[in-house]
Amino acid sequence: MESHEYREDEHIVENKEISIWESLIPVILLMALLAYNIFGRDGVWLGDYSNQFILLIGGLIAAIVGFFNKTALRTMALEVWENIRSVLIPIGILFLVGALAGTWLVSGIIPAMVYYGLQVLSPGVFLPASVIIAAIISIATGSSWTTSATVGIALIGIGTALGIPTGMIAGAVISGAYFGDKMSPLSDTTNLAPAMAGTDLFTHIKYMTFTTVPTILIALMAFTLMSFSIDTSGNADISELLTTMDATFNINPWLFLVPLLVVALIILKTKPLIALAAGVIAAAVFAFIFQSEVLNTINDSSISAIVQAIFVDTSIVTENETLNDLFSAGGMKGMLWTIYLILCAMVFGGIMDGIGALARITKSLLSIAKSMFGLFASTVASCLGLNLIASDQYLAIVIPGKMFKNAYEDRGLAPENLSRTLEDSGTVTSVLIPWNTCGAYQSGVLGVSVADYFVFAIFNWLSPIMTLIFAGLKIKIRELSGQNLKRT
Repeated sequence: MESHEYREDEHIVENKEISIWESLIPVILLMALLAYNIFGRDGVWLGDYSNQFILLIGGLIAAIVGFFNKTALRTMALEVWENIRSVLIPIGILFLVGALAGTWLVSGIIPAMVYYGLQVLSPGVFLPASVIIAAIISIATGSSWTTSATVGIALIGIGTALGIPTGMIAGAVISGAYFGDKMSPLSDTTNLAPAMAGTDLFTHIKYMTFTTVPTILIALMAFTLMSFSIDTSGNADISELLTTMDATFNINPWLFLVPLLVVALIILKTKPLIALAAGVIAAAVFAFIFQSEVLNTINDSSISAIVQAIFVDTSIVTENETLNDLFSAGGMKGMLWTIYLILCAMVFGGIMDGIGALARITKSLLSIAKSMFGLFASTVASCLGLNLIASDQYLAIVIPGKMFKNAYEDRGLAPENLSRTLEDSGTVTSVLIPWNTCGAYQSGVLGVSVADYFVFAIFNWLSPIMTLIFAGLKIKIRELSGQNLKRT
C-alpha cells in the first residue's frame, strides 16, 4: 500500500502458556475503554489525547497478562521496538504531508486545484468522479497514501466549496484510492499478499478482479445515487468563490507542475520521502515566484512565512468565510496527534504480539474453521481482528497469511484464494479503524474523522462482505491442480 517497506519476514511470537481467554482480556478491556470514551463521554475523557492514553493502558494490561504467563519484559520490548521501527518512515511521511499541505496552500497550488475544479466538477457528478480520479491516481502510484495527500486534499477542498459533506467526499476518495491500491502492481500490499499465500503477483491481481470489480461498481452506483440527493448551495456561490480566490492568489496552470512532479516521481518508484520532500521544496520555490503578496500577509519575511507554513499552522484570510475554513493548514505540527496515535497503537500491538496473544487468537480462529466457508470466514475475522488489535495493516496480512497458508493447501484450495481474501479483508479495512496506522493517516491527511467517513467508505467495508458472498456461493473458488492437491 502505502509507503513503508512491508515486513515479509515478520516473525510471529508463540506462547503455549497463554490461553485464548487471557489473550482476549486486553482486547476486551481496550474496546470497552474506547467505547466509553467515544460514546459515554463524547470523546472528552482524558482530554484530546484520550485514545492515545487508552491504547497505552491496553498495552499495560497486556504486559500484566504477559508477566503472569512467563513472558520476559525483553521479549515485549523487542516487539514494541520492531513495531515502532516499522512506522518510522510513515511518520516521516506524515510530517512531510503536513509540510506539503502548508506549502501547497501558500504557493497557491491547493487554491488553483479548487479554482479549476469548481469549474469542472458539479455536485451532480462530483462523488463518482472523485472515486474514479482517486482510483486512477492510486493505480498509477500504487499508493492510497500518496493519492490522499495529493488529489484527496484537493477534492476535499472542491467538494467543501460545493457544499458536499466532507464525510461523503472522504469516503469517495478512500474508496477509489483503495481500489487502485489493491489493483496496482506497484502497491506493496498487492505484492505482500501473494508472497504470503504462495502465488504470483499477476495471478493474484487477476483473481482479485472477481470480487473487487463488482464491489467498486456497487460503490460507484451508490455515490451516483447520493449525488442526486445532495442538497447543496454550492452552485449559487461558485462565482463569488472564484472571484475571491482570483483576488487573493495568483491562479495559473503553471502551479500544477508541482503535483505532477510528485506523482511522476512516485510512478518512477522514487522513495516517498524524497518525492514528498521534492514537492515541499518545489512548492516553496513557486510560492516565492507566484505568491509574494500572500507570503507578506502571513509574515513580514517571505522566508519566515514559508518556514511557518512547513512547521506550524497557517491561515490565509479572505472575504469569504467558507474559504477561510478551507485555506488553513497545520503544517508538521498538525500531524502530531496522528503520529502520537500511531506510536501508541504500535506499543499496544507490539506487546500483544510479544506475549503471544496475536498468534493464540489467530490459531483459535483457525481451529473452528471446519468447512470451506468457515476457513474463509476465519481468515476474514483474523484480518479484521489484527487490524483492530495490532493496529497495522501489514501484520493483518502477514500473520493470517502464514497461519492459514497450510490450511488452504490442505483443503485443496489454490493460494490465490488466500491472497485475495487477505487483500479483501486486511488491506482495505485498516482505514476503517481510527487507531490503525491507515485510519489515523487518512483521517489526519484529509481532515475528516473515521466516524464521519466510515459509512461512506463503501468499497472498504463492502469488500470483506463480497469475499464471503463468493465463498458462501462457491463462486470463483479455485482448487489446486490434481498433482498438487493435498486433502486431509
